[in-house]
Formats: sequence, C-alpha cells, structure tokens
Amino acid sequence: MINVRHLIKRFGGSAVLDGIDLSIEQGEIIVVIGPSGTGKSTLLRCLNFLEKPEAGHITIGDLCVDAAHARRDDILALRRRTAFVFQNYALFANKTALENIAEGLIVVNRWSKNKAHSRAHEILERIGLADKANAYPASLSGGQQQRVGIGRAMAAQADVILFDEPTSSLDPEWVEEVLALMKQLATERQTMLVVTHEMSFAQDVADRVIFMEGGRIVEQGPPSQLFQAPKDPRTRDFLRKVLANQPINPMG
Repeated sequence: MINVRHLIKRFGGSAVLDGIDLSIEQGEIIVVIGPSGTGKSTLLRCLNFLEKPEAGHITIGDLCVDAAHARRDDILALRRRTAFVFQNYALFANKTALENIAEGLIVVNRWSKNKAHSRAHEILERIGLADKANAYPASLSGGQQQRVGIGRAMAAQADVILFDEPTSSLDPEWVEEVLALMKQLATERQTMLVVTHEMSFAQDVADRVIFMEGGRIVEQGPPSQLFQAPKDPRTRDFLRKVLANQPINPMG
C-alpha cells in the first residue's frame, strides 16, 4: 500500500536520510527505533512534505510522487492520505477540542461545519473525551491534548497515521492513556508508522520494528526477532543501552 524508494534528505550538505527504501502493507503497524538524530522523525516529516526530500519516490495507493519534482497538488494529495501526530500536540490554542478535530475536515476536506462537527463529536466519544468538546487546550492535561491530536488524525481517515514520538512530551502519568489509545487503533488495524522510545509498545503492538542509524535502515523484523536476536552489532548495542533503563516484557 505504501512504498518509499531511495528517499534522500539533506541538511547543510549532510544526508539525514540516505536512500531510504520502505514498504508498508495496509493495516500494518511499523515502529521505528534508533538513536536520537538518526533521521527517524525526518522520515515521517518527509512522507507528508513537512520537510521536502531532495530525491526519492513516495507511493501511497495509486498516488506516486517524485520528491524532486513534487508540485503543490502532489503535496496536498499526499497530506490527504497521511495524518500526522506531533510530539508537542500542535493544537490550536484558540480552538476547542471539538474545533481542533473538525478544522482539518473543514479546511482540507471541504466538509460543511455541521458535518465536520458531527464527525468530531463521534471521535471525541471514541477517545473518551466527549465531555471535553468545548474545552480549550490550556484546560486539558498533556495526555488529553495528545488524545485530541490523535483524534484529529483519526478524523482524517487517512491511509496511514504518522506518530512522531507521541509520548515524549508527556509527564509519566499521562503516557499510558495515550499508548492505550494507540493500542486501540492497532487492534482496528489502522495503518501506523510510529517513531517512539517506548520499547514495550514496540514489542506488544508492532508487526515490524525498524532500527535506523545514520539516516539508513540498518535492520528490521518482527519484534520477537529484533529484540531477542538482533543481527547487526549496532542494533544490539542500541538495545543493550536502551533496555538497561527501560525493561521490556519477556517474550513468550
């Protein structure tokens, strides 16, 4: 369903993404792990042109975009097929929870206000925040704000939801409620590409885990293989360091 071929992104002459090839099937949950600064978030941002790649092809369904020659219409089409969940929520401070969810439906999808608000109410019910429809972000906890952010992505009904370290800005007490919502989406087989440091989530939910370093995919495989028997020494070294501070559940 999603194919990325030879994706390249440079900052200041340095290749942050150095020829990424990636395929994702419909309903697949992919978790990307790796050291900070290795291109994980940049990969997500390039997939919907929050960052413009220098080269490569991005295919989602029947849409194929040549990154080097992408036109405005191509970029808008990609953004309709990808929904983004930011690590810092990125909610409109002057809009209610309901309005934040409805905004994209009105502006991007050209829905009527009544139709968009009806859909937003449905989403708020699903994410357990029906009573917060008229609340502004400043009155919500970090966990609630991120759930609204995920609700906004759900409302878009995109082919894939891109999660950029969705729990990294949360206080520890709010992390579980956000992960629980993501796990719910996973059970519904929503296609997801998730950058995270939550190794237990990767183990429990991912169909495939990708380890990135130096702007490249070093290794990938099912969680049982990658966590218990990584093949590349760079993967083993990273997991040794991370799991010393963040134990994962024993595999069966």
